[in-house]
Amino acid sequence: MLEFLIGFVVAIVIAMTGVGASVVTAPLLIFLLKVPVDIAVSTTLAYSAIVKLIVVPFQVARRQVNYRILGIMLLGGVPGVVLGSVLFKHVAAHGPRAALSFALGLIILFTAGWHLYRHFRPSDTKRSWKDRAGWVGLIMFPIGAEVGFSSAGAGALGTVALLGLTSLTATQVVGTDLAFGLVIALVGSGVHLIGGHYDTALLTHLVAGGVIGGLIGSGVAPKIPNRGLRFALSLWLLYIGLQFCYQAATH
Repeated sequence: MLEFLIGFVVAIVIAMTGVGASVVTAPLLIFLLKVPVDIAVSTTLAYSAIVKLIVVPFQVARRQVNYRILGIMLLGGVPGVVLGSVLFKHVAAHGPRAALSFALGLIILFTAGWHLYRHFRPSDTKRSWKDRAGWVGLIMFPIGAEVGFSSAGAGALGTVALLGLTSLTATQVVGTDLAFGLVIALVGSGVHLIGGHYDTALLTHLVAGGVIGGLIGSGVAPKIPNRGLRFALSLWLLYIGLQFCYQAATH
């Protein structure tokens, strides 16, 4: 029941705030359900892909995906996620396991910090430079690698790149980044599947809740202001990120 509830709530949060599935789901699995980090990361990546399969079509229908920029992003992101996933499999098999927790903690901290910065300095997100869109593909390589290794990072890091290097509107940034996250999550999940780190029963329960939550969240998202919810979620993620880093450093 708790797995279903986590999947349901996270899917609603994704649809309403744009905060990535992985950066929220993995900490909940690890701290609430005591799932090992390697199992949590792989299962979360698969869950992220499935939930985005539900959410992204809404973005497409609203014409919020820029396919030219998406193509450029995938040129770097797909090779990156493959490399990161292979590295994850190596660390999960041979250690040190603490590296997984520390990497996840750092990405969560960055995500929380970025969203808090945007909360207090929203005007800065309007800057863009059309002539630098070509750099997006190069930047997506390390972002994809991070997603493959920790399951987290695509949302916050991709948003930074799109806001700073393209002329996309805010809604196009969200839609294009979610579409990018969907593709690399699918690719990364395939590589992780080879490593056999999934918990199939857990994933099934998460998806069952996520399907319902994603549909409900996508339907009500345009009608509900998410600024306060995003701020509260960012504070929680900041605390969780510090917890991951502390535990990795003391074990």
